[in-house]
Amino acid sequence: MPAPILHLGATVTCMHAGPATPLTPFPRVLVSGQQVVTQATSYAITGCTQPAVLLPPCVTAQWTMGATRVLAGGVPVVIQTSTAVCIPTGTGLLPLVVQPRVLAT
Repeated sequence: MPAPILHLGATVTCMHAGPATPLTPFPRVLVSGQQVVTQATSYAITGCTQPAVLLPPCVTAQWTMGATRVLAGGVPVVIQTSTAVCIPTGTGLLPLVVQPRVLAT
């Protein structure tokens, strides 16, 4: 099923509402005038509200699944339905606001 491609300006949070930002978006492909995010891109998470009693808060995240048919630099691009794993909690990322014009599968 096609889904929007994530880019540098997309609003992404961890499951505990901590804002997540891509560390190294792919600079050679632009969507809505901004760099796309590939599966190789790590995310930094700030302000995670995970109670420290159970586990430490989310610090970074890595995408585990991207698009199957669209690549940037030989690496799958990340789409809104992609999955990620946050370190150290093991939860995922939530892409909340993405550009609506370019879809990938």
